[in-house]
Amino acid sequence: MKKLVLIAVVAMLLAGCGSAAKRSEFLEHSTMYQNVDHLKYSWGGYTNTTPAEVEKSAKQNWWGVPQGGH
Repeated sequence: MKKLVLIAVVAMLLAGCGSAAKRSEFLEHSTMYQNVDHLKYSWGGYTNTTPAEVEKSAKQNWWGVPQGGH
C-alpha cells in the first residue's frame, strides 16, 4: 500500500512539473538563456537592476510568461 501511495505522489508531482514546463514553454527552447547577455545577467548575482539592463532585457525578450499586474 505504501508503494502505491508513493507511486501516486510521484505521478502527481511529475504531472504538475510537466504542466508548469508546458505553460512556461521551457521545453520549446533550445537553450535556457536567450543569449550571452541574459546568461551574464542571470549569473551575475543579486544586484540592483539598472535602466540599461531593463531596456536590454525588453529588447532581447529575456522573459517568458508575463505576470498580470506587474
